[in-house]
Amino acid sequence: MRAKGIAYDTGFVRHGENSVPTFDLDAVRRDLTVIRDDLHCTAVHLVGGDPGRLERAAGIAAGLGLEVWFSPYPLELTPAEILSLFTDCAVRAERVRAAGAEVVFVTGVELSVMNSGFLPGDDVMDRVGQLLGHPERMRDVGERLREFLASAVPVVRQHFGGKLTYACIPFENPDWDLFDVKSFELIRSAEVADVYEESIRTVVAEGKPVAITGFGTAAWRGSGAVAPRSMEIVENDASGRAVRVLPGHVRDETEQATYLREVLETFEAAGVDAAFVHLFALASHPHRPGDPSRDLDVASPGIVKVYDDGTWEPKEAFAAVAEVYSRI
Repeated sequence: MRAKGIAYDTGFVRHGENSVPTFDLDAVRRDLTVIRDDLHCTAVHLVGGDPGRLERAAGIAAGLGLEVWFSPYPLELTPAEILSLFTDCAVRAERVRAAGAEVVFVTGVELSVMNSGFLPGDDVMDRVGQLLGHPERMRDVGERLREFLASAVPVVRQHFGGKLTYACIPFENPDWDLFDVKSFELIRSAEVADVYEESIRTVVAEGKPVAITGFGTAAWRGSGAVAPRSMEIVENDASGRAVRVLPGHVRDETEQATYLREVLETFEAAGVDAAFVHLFALASHPHRPGDPSRDLDVASPGIVKVYDDGTWEPKEAFAAVAEVYSRI
């Protein structure tokens, strides 16, 4: 595996509200140094909705010698708003690249379900629900996404001179001729475990470099079997914030660690070019030991557990990722 990476959350923006209210550059530098030195990562997937934060984090990562995957992550935006975000971010990513860094621009992640304009629905769960069991809708949505990317990619390339990719859900089926790297959000679950490795080998065999993004699971017993839905064990308030863990879920860091070790070894064996564990930390799901109903970290795919005061400690998954990355 050429690029051994992890996703780093700079703050997701939904309806004008940032999921990471405070962006401390000293803390970002400490985290990214840990990612390089302790996790043995060679690349970082910087995700978020604030272009300025992405550029500042990218500058820090580049200074540490990490390959930067610059990834604006639009949520609940229209196609016109997405294109405006991409244009701004392409200019910023080029500044980082022009200073000598290795930068890959990620032209969106799961755009068709995370945003409006491609599929009717008030939110992502509504849109996903409309797709399940309706392959004809998947084809229609994929076509609308391809039309958008066909217009967006030339705009991005006007401002950014490095490599481009798109992090797709497989049904979106983007036109890979537009991109330099194929990126897939591929999460192993019980339903696909028997075909998971072969599906990865198939896309790798097509020739263009392949990256796997968005994979991981939470830290509760049984989470690996339902990994794409392993965060759905919390009760949310009216604004969508997680507030309580639903009964019947037992913390199990070993399950998360074993899952990540196995899938990373699968990617290495299949010849994947780059992999980005999802994710380093998720501040919106703090660890509250001694209070299982409020220990939201149980539902977090983060490989560190974040406390309410912003400090963090490694989970077992941290050591598992570090061990694999140190030897592949």
